[in-house]
Amino acid sequence: MITAAEFAETLARFATGVTVVTVADDRDDIGSTVNAFASISAEPPVVMLSVLSSSYLAEVIERRRRFAVNVLGARHKAIAGRFSAEGRPSARLLLAGEPHHRGERTGALVLDTAIAALECSLLQQVEAGDHTVYLAAVDALPRVGPTATDPGPLVRYGSRYRTLA
Repeated sequence: MITAAEFAETLARFATGVTVVTVADDRDDIGSTVNAFASISAEPPVVMLSVLSSSYLAEVIERRRRFAVNVLGARHKAIAGRFSAEGRPSARLLLAGEPHHRGERTGALVLDTAIAALECSLLQQVEAGDHTVYLAAVDALPRVGPTATDPGPLVRYGSRYRTLA
């Protein structure tokens, strides 16, 4: 079980970072770079994710009700770009050559070198303009970085990926 302290300590450092959200779909693995991600509650652990309502990612999150969040570090600029490109292929192909595994709770792809990773299950969704805001319980923390060798987080500012390292 995840403690409130573990959750708060992990997200306090990375809530403004760039994340890649992945979902294991029946047909394939999908994923997208997401900038609107934040911690909502430490006890119980709850996060917020905002996704374009008309996107395939939103459709699959609503159908599967589980997803993984990978918090990216400075070394992941290329991954962030791949997952934000139009017409991108399968998430498995986008992570080819990158160490990753399937999350035990979600079956979604978890990047082994992410600064932090969370497995989440959908609690509630709210329509907000052209986006859907998802509130999700944090069921597992398969990667609770950072380690001493991890770079700083990857952030998006001024329409560009930047680092704080």
